[in-house]
Amino acid sequence: MDANPNSRSVFCTIVPPHVLDKLSHADDPAVAEPARRTLERDALERTRRRITTVRGVTTTVERAPSNKPERTIYDAKHETRLPGKKVRDEGGQAGRDQSVNRAYDGLGATFELFLKAYGRRSIDDSGLPLNASVHYSEDYNNAFWDGEQMVFGDGDGEVFLDFTIPVDVMAHELTHGVTQYTANLEYFGQSGALNESMSDVFGSLVKQHVLGQTAAEADWLIGKGLLAERVTGVALRSMKAPGTAYDDDVLGKDPQPGTMDDYVHTSRDNGGVHINSGIPNHAFYLVAKALGGNAWERAGQIWYDVLTGGDLASDAEFSDFAQLTVAAAHSRYGEGEEQSAVLEGWAAVGITDLRTQVGAR
Repeated sequence: MDANPNSRSVFCTIVPPHVLDKLSHADDPAVAEPARRTLERDALERTRRRITTVRGVTTTVERAPSNKPERTIYDAKHETRLPGKKVRDEGGQAGRDQSVNRAYDGLGATFELFLKAYGRRSIDDSGLPLNASVHYSEDYNNAFWDGEQMVFGDGDGEVFLDFTIPVDVMAHELTHGVTQYTANLEYFGQSGALNESMSDVFGSLVKQHVLGQTAAEADWLIGKGLLAERVTGVALRSMKAPGTAYDDDVLGKDPQPGTMDDYVHTSRDNGGVHINSGIPNHAFYLVAKALGGNAWERAGQIWYDVLTGGDLASDAEFSDFAQLTVAAAHSRYGEGEEQSAVLEGWAAVGITDLRTQVGAR
């Protein structure tokens, strides 16, 4: 694990660049132009993030970790200078702006899941303040974690709606921060797909925790409620059935594979990080379904143990991560149904060369 949480931190967005690129070539200007502007804005933010990483981030004042979040919500007022105008801080009353209210609640829901389920106090486990900006840019079709804060666009209303609507989108992006401060998985190829998958896993778990859903009751969709009415689809991704979240004339078809047999070899999207994440996503879903009950408990605990345990290399591949989940299941639960569920879940997605005899981690 890298000692510097910012050494390889990257600009992470919920909507993949390949999706926006396809939309940017649409015949309808109402679809193409916002997508094109979003791509341009993302490219600028990605460059800014690289510069910030090289220069280093200002060290925050040390503070005692708290069991309560420290949230601040800003209104970017459709501009791109961050963070914008402060409109609500911790303990402040809800106002008329539902984007502000949803962002505030979503940050709180993510903080609560990590605290109650895993004893983690904020993103860095040291009470890092949670900051978010809403109403970013004009018709901005994305949400992102920039290494320091959350940012939400309003969507174009044609393909995407307000990015504060799905709580799992907020939790997804904040989990990139957790990964940044723990395993710091490199954002390319299989390690990058694992990075994306960790965010989908805990994004889904936050939603399930908010709704009080068991693994059997959950829909396992990422970004449900984000797609506009004109789009033929239900969400950005499906952990239960990768490749089925959308199939639309303009948006295209969900390209995620669910097994290694369909692994996508591509140079786009940082080596397919948003695409091949469907494979570890589906493995987690299968483990959670097999174990039953609340997925954030046993299944989520195993994944959290691996992410934060210190043994996960920053350039880990799927098989490396899978083996560590087997070891984590054995270490925490012994040779029981948890370890069996993990082995069977990975085998179902095509990762089978895993050792079953593992000692304590």
